[in-house]
Amino acid sequence: MKSDNVKKGMQQAPHRSLFNALGFTEEEMNKPMIGIVSSYNEIVPGHMNLDKIVAAVKQGVAEAGGVPVVFPAIAVCDGIAMGHIGMKYSLVTRDLIADSTECMALAHQFDALVMVPNCDKNVPGLLMAAARINVPTVFVSGGPMLAGHVKGKKRSLSSMFEAVGSYSAGTMTEEDVKEYEAKVCPTCGSCSGMYTANSMNCLTEALGMGLGGNGTIPAVYSERIKLAKRAGYAVMDMLKKDIKPRDIMTKEAIINALTVDMALGCSTNSMLHLPAIAHEIGFDFDIAYANEISEKTPNLCHLAPAGPTYMEDLNEAGGVYAVMKQLLDAGLLNGDCMTVTGKTVKENVANARNLDPEVIRPMDDPYSKTGGLAVLKGNLAPDGSVVKRSAVVPEMMVHEGPARVFDCEEDAIDAIKSGKIVAGDVVVIRYEGPKGGPGMREMLNPTSAIAGMGLGSTVALITDGRFSGASRGASIGHVSPEAAVGGPIALVHEGDTIAIDIPNMKLELKVSDEELAKRKAEWTPREPRVTTGYLARYEKMVTSGNRGAILEMK
Repeated sequence: MKSDNVKKGMQQAPHRSLFNALGFTEEEMNKPMIGIVSSYNEIVPGHMNLDKIVAAVKQGVAEAGGVPVVFPAIAVCDGIAMGHIGMKYSLVTRDLIADSTECMALAHQFDALVMVPNCDKNVPGLLMAAARINVPTVFVSGGPMLAGHVKGKKRSLSSMFEAVGSYSAGTMTEEDVKEYEAKVCPTCGSCSGMYTANSMNCLTEALGMGLGGNGTIPAVYSERIKLAKRAGYAVMDMLKKDIKPRDIMTKEAIINALTVDMALGCSTNSMLHLPAIAHEIGFDFDIAYANEISEKTPNLCHLAPAGPTYMEDLNEAGGVYAVMKQLLDAGLLNGDCMTVTGKTVKENVANARNLDPEVIRPMDDPYSKTGGLAVLKGNLAPDGSVVKRSAVVPEMMVHEGPARVFDCEEDAIDAIKSGKIVAGDVVVIRYEGPKGGPGMREMLNPTSAIAGMGLGSTVALITDGRFSGASRGASIGHVSPEAAVGGPIALVHEGDTIAIDIPNMKLELKVSDEELAKRKAEWTPREPRVTTGYLARYEKMVTSGNRGAILEMK
């Protein structure tokens, strides 16, 4: 056992004295030591129930013959961090989570791990750590929130942000907004649409790192507690069989995950996280793979904010496995990939069934014949940009309009809410990328303001920042290279014409090459916005959005 490095032999007598201080018995010293990485805290609604999940995992591990030992991982609530300096600290925690978990796991020589995350950056951060540490590892999340109910309709957090825009437009009263406040987030759990947290938790099933149901069983269901116990059993079985993350998270598994992503209509943030996870296993993930996969993968689900269904509906319809079964039967998934169950993907989904063809469309009647995400390239985004095309209205799939240019999110929001943005405009928000932010803030406030002002079908938004999974509309993010390194988005002038062609994967600035070269020669880098602390270190090491905003030594 790996933990023998800190438990066995005369040289380890000092170590054993410290285990004695922890209350370990002799019997426990002879059993595998299983680290349980708990993202529990009292500020993130998706994490407030993780103490119960962790307790169930501990019980499962102990019943299966292991010694469970809990240690923490941090977590940021993207919703609470949204729209102020706090959002600079969201994406950057992914790497803190990966680094700190690597430190704890290897410093203490755990034999295996159970990861208990839930919200946005915890899942990819812990997947990155799992690949680095490479001891048997299972994921079990805290589960999604139930949808809220307002005036007889299901609602979620994206509805809340859009309500603020509707209030600014005068189409909603303060009393209406207060009703939304009280009702859209009714339980603990990750917010109830196909936002980033739920996207990544669903993709743990597609990757093979989570048990069936991990992405969809609601947080408040007792079935989630059972799942956590089974995760404890599963990690002990993996330990016996010596199945490790790098046996599971292969290139083929990541392509499987991208395929499932397309069918589900996941958050654009998955196009930051899948490349970062791939990087940890030595797979150079080109975001252009998305278009290749999308062309042959139909979009089968329209969960909020793209449509009227929610995570609880996907769960009742058969969950991620039901989607995977349809894709497998169509020859779109590699069924031979190993998973945490000790079985292959094909074996796991063999008995899965689609129980609601309105929630999970059949392959011959999809929402669209192509997948939920698209990567657009052109002279405005030579290295690519990302759009959730499943959440774009048909009339905005092709659009041309004047650029309305803003060098930060706050200025754009002020312009939108004061009525300065009109139908046909293309809002450009730059210097918000991984370096420029720093931290690549999510733009849920401006996209929600656009939707709430009734401009969602006539106004586009382009940024070198990123979007929340709760964003909808013609929202094009991750524009690379970003403005802070002199990418073409830094060269856009107010009033320039921008052409968007999502079906043909194009994003063009209607300016001549000669004029762009002239502007480039006149451009000067901006001074960093942050010069101290973690963000300053992050800014120096982070790469562009098209590479997953991974950190590299220069």
